[in-house]
Amino acid sequence: MKPSTVKGTRDFSPLQMRRRWYIFDTIRNVYRLHGYQPIETPAMENLSTLMGKYGEEGDKLLFKILNSGNFMDKTGADSESFWQENRETERMSRALLSKISEKGLRYDLTVPFARFVVQHQGELCFPFKRYQIQPVWRADRPQKGRYREFYQCDADVVGSDSLNNEAELVQMIAEVFSAFGIRVQVRINNRKVLAGIAQTIGCPEKMTDITVAIDKWDKIGEEGVRSELGGRGIPAEAVEKLFPVLHLQGDVRQKLQDLRIFLQESPVGLKGVEELETVFRLIEQMGVKTDCALDLTLARGLNYYTGAIFEVKALDVEMGSICGGGRYDDLTGIFGLKGVSGVGISFGADRIYDVLNDLNLYPESLVSGTQVLFVNFGEKEQEWTFAPAQALRAEGISVELYPSPAKLQKQFSYADNLKIPFVAIIGENEHQSGQIVIKDMATGEQRSVSPQDLLQAVSSAE
Repeated sequence: MKPSTVKGTRDFSPLQMRRRWYIFDTIRNVYRLHGYQPIETPAMENLSTLMGKYGEEGDKLLFKILNSGNFMDKTGADSESFWQENRETERMSRALLSKISEKGLRYDLTVPFARFVVQHQGELCFPFKRYQIQPVWRADRPQKGRYREFYQCDADVVGSDSLNNEAELVQMIAEVFSAFGIRVQVRINNRKVLAGIAQTIGCPEKMTDITVAIDKWDKIGEEGVRSELGGRGIPAEAVEKLFPVLHLQGDVRQKLQDLRIFLQESPVGLKGVEELETVFRLIEQMGVKTDCALDLTLARGLNYYTGAIFEVKALDVEMGSICGGGRYDDLTGIFGLKGVSGVGISFGADRIYDVLNDLNLYPESLVSGTQVLFVNFGEKEQEWTFAPAQALRAEGISVELYPSPAKLQKQFSYADNLKIPFVAIIGENEHQSGQIVIKDMATGEQRSVSPQDLLQAVSSAE
């Protein structure tokens, strides 16, 4: 059998893993500086937790897990009565699914977080600020920037409806991408505004259909969205009323003024405009320099969003959204805890990884995991390396000893192949003189230093 990975998944080499941990550590550090606390949840959740939370499209992309054991004997699926009761394909599929699969791989980190909050509410101090960096799974069609297994890096605040939270999340987005050196645009909208638009064009009951359609704008374009809206039963006259507002021109202030006029008969729409005005004002007061734009075509297809929504695009690479999120007023309510509002963002680590690769923005220090290699001349000589190697490790320098005596050229080639910047040599002569020879692999320069000066000699490897 020829070994291979499942489509939409990837192996990662040591270099790739150093780069990925650089991404995770950068995001984690920003979260920590803003007071967010780490949690983890299981890879599996009960299907009852996941189903119905992501909309029709999302439910189709959930990976279901077959029950363990000889479950088919317990379903009754081999009995004539079972198939007689479930003749219709859809009914049969649902009935069979409930009997053979009770669990699924998590689709995102937000719904499991809502379950976590409800389950552990007595242990939490509200407002609760959490971050979570874990993989998620979606049964999607693999393509560039779209995987079946990928990491999300989430931050959420629950138990507070203050719009300061939205502005702080945008500030954190700006800090993360500034640290990476990636130029981005933060696109912002509000689901209340979209609800108001649906009301104003005379289709309040079609809010979900409208948002699902316009959420595909970047993929299928304006004409594709028009066709999608028609296919979802939106009348032609409503579609004609919709597109002018989606095409509003001008800066944020001008667009919001025009929105107020368009939505003047919609209280929920005007509430959304008011929230947007506050969020953009707070972002400005916080001194966020990243480009933040009001994008009325931004819908975020997930059903649980109720207020502000965010999406981030890289400006210098053709790539889908690399960060997104929004406000959800009652996601915990479906698990029995009513009235707990939350807002959060999620960085797509795998897409950020691809963007950093395309732009070659990784620090050079990530090229090698090891900073100093000690040459091994034999049993006696290797003992002399233990103390200085451990002294360097105590100072945070990554060190390894070549595992066995070998020709010097072979050991140098090992260091060169792994991009180890310094090789340390302690032979008989060096031991007698109390010196250590350090070779800079980039320049080929060699010099002798005392054990006390060894740290300073290799500090440029950090």
